[in-house]
Order: sequence, then structure tokens, then C-alpha cells
Amino acid sequence: MTTVGVLALQGDVPEHRAAFAGVVGPQGVRLVRTPHELAGVDALVIPGGESTAISELIDRNGLRLPLQERIGRGLPVLGTCAGLILLAERLEPSRGGRDPTGLRVLDVSVRRNEFGRQRESFEDGVRVTGLQGDRFPGVFIRAPRILEVGRSAKPFAWRGDEVVGVRSPKIWGLTFHPELSGDPRLAEAFLRETGASD
Repeated sequence: MTTVGVLALQGDVPEHRAAFAGVVGPQGVRLVRTPHELAGVDALVIPGGESTAISELIDRNGLRLPLQERIGRGLPVLGTCAGLILLAERLEPSRGGRDPTGLRVLDVSVRRNEFGRQRESFEDGVRVTGLQGDRFPGVFIRAPRILEVGRSAKPFAWRGDEVVGVRSPKIWGLTFHPELSGDPRLAEAFLRETGASD
């Protein structure tokens, strides 16, 4: 059975847990707060939330090096919103606030909070490569913007002409929140296409 870990330091952890429980079953989702818990998962989700707080808690819990090592060895990982910020190799300075120290494992440049404040959150259809059916209901909350996609990554999700999802073979980053959509297709595709599912 596939075990999906949700990095449970801060952010919309319950929503991701519920979304993946709907795909792999409740017993297939584990919360990850320590290196020992990280070692027991087949895939990892880094949720949306406050990227600076998550980064600080990664260090406090001794997770930075174990995360970089496991991702470097091919652990499938999905980062949504703040999760994408933490995965990005390059983080352009944001207009306000303190930017986090990232894991630098996905070949993209991003900037935090480019879609406005919390009250300017919105939902819009997202076109996703390989996803059957209607456009995916993308929920954008203080979303980062993807400024540049490097050679070792490729776009796979768009809102209009704008790239809102990027992946390298086993690392996926999204500017939006699929866990809030009620639509399981992206979670299913992530597990299937990264080889995390049985």
C-alpha cells in the first residue's frame, strides 16, 4: 500500500490529509514532523500555509537535510502554494515580509504573494496536461507566481496563458490549492505519474 506523507508543521495539513485519504484510504496517509516519520513514506506533500514559518519549523525539527536527501534520491513530492515556494531553486524577493530559506530542488524562479492579499483570493479553471474532463478548479490564495521555468523542469498547468504548475519527473509544484477543490484528479495523477502508487 502506498503511504503518502503530509508535512505537518503548519498550514492546510488537514485538507491535504483528507484529499489524499480519499485516494489511498485513511490508513495510507501519515503526518510527517520528524526525520523518522519522513523515512516511512512513499511520497510527500508540502502544503500551503506560511512559507517562512514552515521553513523555520523544518530547521527546528531537523528536517532540512533529510528532506533534501530523500527528494534527491527520488522521493515523489508535491508542493502547493507555500510548498512550491519551498521547493523552488530560486526565490525572487517579495514586495513585503521576510522570504524563507527554501529546499532548492525544483528548477523554477518564483515570487511570493503575487496574486494579492487573502481577500483577493479567487477560483478559476486550470488546464492541466493529461487530465481528462473539465478544467481543474484552481483555488488561488495569496498565491506565488512562477517567473521562470528552468531546463530541468517543465510547465504542465496553466491559467489562461500563465504557468501555474511545474514539474520535474518526481517533483511537482503548484501555485494553487488542489486540496480545496473537492476534485481528486490531481492527487491521483501525482501518485500515478511519479510512480508513487502501487
